[in-house]
Amino acid sequence: MPGHQSPAPARVIAGRRTAWVVALVPLFLAIAAILFVPEGERETTATDTLPAGADSTLAVELAEQLPDDEGQVAIVLWTADSGELDQGAQGDLTQQAVRLLSEAGGGQGAPEGDRPGEAPGGQQGGAGQQSPLVVAEDGTAAFVAVPVTSSSATDNIDRVEELREQLRDDAPEGVTVEVTGPAGIQADIGQVFDGADIRLLGATAAVVAILLIITYRSPVLWLVPLTVVAVADRFAAIAATNVLELTGLAWDESTVGILSVLVFGAGTDYALLLISRYRDELKTTESRHVAMAHALTRTTEAVLSSATTVVLGVLTLLLSAIPTTRGLGAACAVGIVVAATFALVVLPAALVLFGRWVFWPRVPHVGDAVLIDSRGVWRRVGDAVARRPRTFVVGTVAGLALLAVGTTSITTGLDPADQFLQRPEAISAAERLGESFPAGTSDPVQVVTRDDPEQVLGVVEGVDGVDSARVTTSGDGIARIDAVPDAEPGSDAAQGVVVDVRAAVADFTDTHVGGGDAEALDAKDYAASDRLTILPLILLLVLGALLLLLRSIVAPLLLVATVVATYAASMGASWWLFQTVFGFEAMDTGVPLLAFLFLVALGVDYNIFLVTRAREEAAEHGTRTGMLRALTATGGVITSAGILLAAVFAVLGVLPLVVLAQLGAIIFVGVLLDTLVVRTVLVPALALTLGETFWWPRKVRSDGA
Repeated sequence: MPGHQSPAPARVIAGRRTAWVVALVPLFLAIAAILFVPEGERETTATDTLPAGADSTLAVELAEQLPDDEGQVAIVLWTADSGELDQGAQGDLTQQAVRLLSEAGGGQGAPEGDRPGEAPGGQQGGAGQQSPLVVAEDGTAAFVAVPVTSSSATDNIDRVEELREQLRDDAPEGVTVEVTGPAGIQADIGQVFDGADIRLLGATAAVVAILLIITYRSPVLWLVPLTVVAVADRFAAIAATNVLELTGLAWDESTVGILSVLVFGAGTDYALLLISRYRDELKTTESRHVAMAHALTRTTEAVLSSATTVVLGVLTLLLSAIPTTRGLGAACAVGIVVAATFALVVLPAALVLFGRWVFWPRVPHVGDAVLIDSRGVWRRVGDAVARRPRTFVVGTVAGLALLAVGTTSITTGLDPADQFLQRPEAISAAERLGESFPAGTSDPVQVVTRDDPEQVLGVVEGVDGVDSARVTTSGDGIARIDAVPDAEPGSDAAQGVVVDVRAAVADFTDTHVGGGDAEALDAKDYAASDRLTILPLILLLVLGALLLLLRSIVAPLLLVATVVATYAASMGASWWLFQTVFGFEAMDTGVPLLAFLFLVALGVDYNIFLVTRAREEAAEHGTRTGMLRALTATGGVITSAGILLAAVFAVLGVLPLVVLAQLGAIIFVGVLLDTLVVRTVLVPALALTLGETFWWPRKVRSDGA
């Protein structure tokens, strides 16, 4: 209200003499940090992405204690361009294989039958030794397994690329060479993120800029929030990664990218809410400084409540069994704190440094009609809902339920070949390897044991579905057995072999089963466990935040129910899109949890934006009129914020990883459903149907309502 005295912090932030200090000092400090403080250093381990305590994780940890642990294995595959590999080519490839193992340290001093690349069918090498080269029975292909020792994921990428370049230079005429195996696949996944931060940042900033220009229809205004949010984003990346380094939490290549999308999305949402209120205040207040103080006072509760809820929500990821998921939760919490701080401190101070002209050509003047008193599209939507609120409740609930039906048929767990939108070399090579060799050659089941290796080997060889098994390395009382299944990696049959091998070795005291299929199986099981733990906690936190904010019982319960309905509908609709449009056969195991977290935590933003304004208006005008006025005032900004947030998360699709494309698509669908249907139709319809009961047990109606 024009005559209302704003709190002291708001007056300082928007003050005529203090605004420039509040705006420029944090910006300069943040820019200095961006220029001179590096991001936290990420020390990767082989178990960062594996669930703690899982059998496959224990296998990796035990294998790392082997005295000659050589890291991951790359499989080098040579194939004849036509016909078979002749004797000359096989001799040349044998020499290359011996040299590769010698350079990798994998062929020195190992007893016959224990070298990493050996398998039945190898050719005789020099000095009567068994050649590490394995030639297919059909004569069209040959391979060797080469250990790749690397200190980090980035180092693995470099080493695999060096290997590929060397092999291409040395390949005989008429022979094609490719690199696959665990090291090759991990390198190709890592290359997806090469330059990803810049691509994501550029695409995100471009999307935000375009949508802000469309929203404000001003050639100038959009630059202010975009600049503030962009600085906040880079500062958040530095702050978050250094926090992760200090706390010892793991993170991976996708963490900073997801953090950037979240900071841009949430920060711009907060900016839209503030600027919308500021524009209205300028129509009733002569001084822009006083107008901003009023707008900031009215906006702060909603933004702080929203940010607090999101922070608490993402921190629930600290309960995940997967180290990098825990790191993502902590990073996102830091990002939201930074975004809210810049939106509530730096942005309002920066805006008042400019005059009203910053809104040009739609400059607000005192006496102009304020948005809440207009008869715009959202007031007309509200009037339509008010005429038949029960019909709208039934109709929207039925529509959401119909979309949610698809959730009953969702399957999770991506095959290695299905993890990429564009098929990389490692995947195509693995498929070609499976045409000439046992299907599981590229990713054998790895049994790591402290028990008698010969006894364990005998048991493993007797498991149905195991084509061959052998001890590949041993020392210090630990041995690793590679068992090649006769099923394609990532298939149900391959995971069934893992289950059978685990059952067969269950009586041994210290034997663990790992490998790609074992890790995928454990990831699925532990992801389900994470959902059972974290999802209810997120709902309780959101419910608790709404109970404290609204001091009501009915409204928070209904709002949480609408958020859950939105999630179910978006999952069902997205699953239909995945199968019919994109051709995805399964959903990544981690996507349902992250989608729930972001949809619920960010979806509650729009609940808070609408309902806090409705409560404010209801105190003077009653629930019915108050909700309609709130919808009129916030419908546009909620829609703009929702479209922007949906578009920002869709930017994750610029990276050719299916998991990020799926996450972005689900949040895109969910946010649009939330802003265009649930928050603007269903919630008002529920409030209009229940009347004052919506706020029970609190009473918000004024005497004159």
